[in-house]
Amino acid sequence: MSNLTAVGDRDSWRCWLCDEPVDPDASVNSDRGPSVDLGMAKPKKGAPAVERLAHRACNTRKGAVTPVVPWSPDLFVVDPAPIVATVERLGRKGGREVVARCPSRQDADAAAAWLVDRLSRFAPDRAFTTQVEPGGGQFLLVLRTA
Repeated sequence: MSNLTAVGDRDSWRCWLCDEPVDPDASVNSDRGPSVDLGMAKPKKGAPAVERLAHRACNTRKGAVTPVVPWSPDLFVVDPAPIVATVERLGRKGGREVVARCPSRQDADAAAAWLVDRLSRFAPDRAFTTQVEPGGGQFLLVLRTA
C-alpha cells in the first residue's frame, strides 16, 4: 500500500468519489478524513491496484461495490448515464457513447465542460473528449475516448 501523503499529493487532495477537498490534516478516523481506496475496478491478474484518495466516509459507504459518482446537481441533464459504468465500458472497448440529453445547447455545453473536468480527476489515466449533437429537439452529450 502506498503512503497516504503520496496518494493525496498525486490526487491533489480531492476525493475521487465525491470530488470534494480532503483535509490532509484531518484524523483518519474522521468521516471527512483521508483514506486510500483501491479504485473503481478490480485490476487484471498481475496488474497493480490503482490506489485513489477518498474521504473515509465515502470509502466506507462505497464498500466493496461499484461506486456511484453523481452528476452535478447544478446541471440540467436528462437520463444521465452512470459515470463509473460508462468510464469502465469506454476504457475496455473504446468508441463513443451518448451519456445525457439536455434541453438547450447552453445546458449541453455546461454539462460537457463539467464532465471533462470531472473525468480528468476521476479517471486521470484515460483521455476523454465530449461532443454536443442536436437530435430530436434536444442536444445529446456524447463522450468518447480520445
